[in-house]
Amino acid sequence: MSDSYEAARERMVRTVASRVDDDRVLEALEAVPRHAFVPPDRRDSAYEDRPLPIGDGQTISAPHMVAIMADRLGLEPGEDVLEIGTGCGYHAAVTAEIVGAEHVFSVEYGENLAERARDRLAETGYGNVSVRVGDGRDGWAEHAPYDAAYFTCATAELPDSVVEQVRPGGRLLAPVGTGFQTLVLAEKRADGSLERSAHGGVRFVRMRGQ
Repeated sequence: MSDSYEAARERMVRTVASRVDDDRVLEALEAVPRHAFVPPDRRDSAYEDRPLPIGDGQTISAPHMVAIMADRLGLEPGEDVLEIGTGCGYHAAVTAEIVGAEHVFSVEYGENLAERARDRLAETGYGNVSVRVGDGRDGWAEHAPYDAAYFTCATAELPDSVVEQVRPGGRLLAPVGTGFQTLVLAEKRADGSLERSAHGGVRFVRMRGQ
């Protein structure tokens, strides 16, 4: 890997460090080669703290947003995590650094994006991340229950199927809203109800599907 990418990645981690409490999140950001997940013509901008287009009308989230989401979820090694919206696979790779690639299950609506994400994940050492093509609202029942689930796209509300697939005591994190969006963390109580907290305004691409 080129030294310039490595130096740029270290600068990126320093830029976002003040926004997170968990050092493991920063270690994950430092480990994952973000430039490998962006289109070749965007690689010069790979370590800038901003979203970048990845094709198909979708984006790769800004590094600080990926860091904040991983931090808020409070992920632990070995936890099973459901991701809604694989995109280019970068966020899944960061999650995999924390919990282990075999514990990450990601659903992507776009077939081309899913295929490219699988290839990139395999090339960068995260080939054990599971990616399926489908509507994120359905989640991925086959591997449930999950300890945590997060959305990389905005949803009008937390879909029932995904909520059901998270175990009691588990967490969900999503940009919720259609126009104005709020990052919402929901903890699932023993009775299945959700305890929600808001974590600021955000701006994500809308979830695709029915």
